[in-house]
Amino acid sequence: MLIEIPFDSKDAKNGKVATMEDAKAWALVTFEDGEVKSVEFYDNREDINDFVDYAIVARQGEPIWPLMEENIFVLVAHEGATLDEMMEGFKFKELHEASY
Repeated sequence: MLIEIPFDSKDAKNGKVATMEDAKAWALVTFEDGEVKSVEFYDNREDINDFVDYAIVARQGEPIWPLMEENIFVLVAHEGATLDEMMEGFKFKELHEASY
């Protein structure tokens, strides 16, 4: 499955989730069998051409309508979460559904 995440950098190891407005890059994570298979970074969300299953955002109240219009299920991590923290939360269903 594919998961998109707004990031503060193009660094999968040290980068953190950013608000959609402040994102410096968008990570596209391939997550299969309970683990990250690959991470690709894009300068803009619009550059992602694949069908995305989930998005993880930094906090409630993000402007998630464009994601929902594309039938992307949106989850919320805590601000400043690393990729490892988010994927662990995703794997164990600890992330909350975004409200609009």
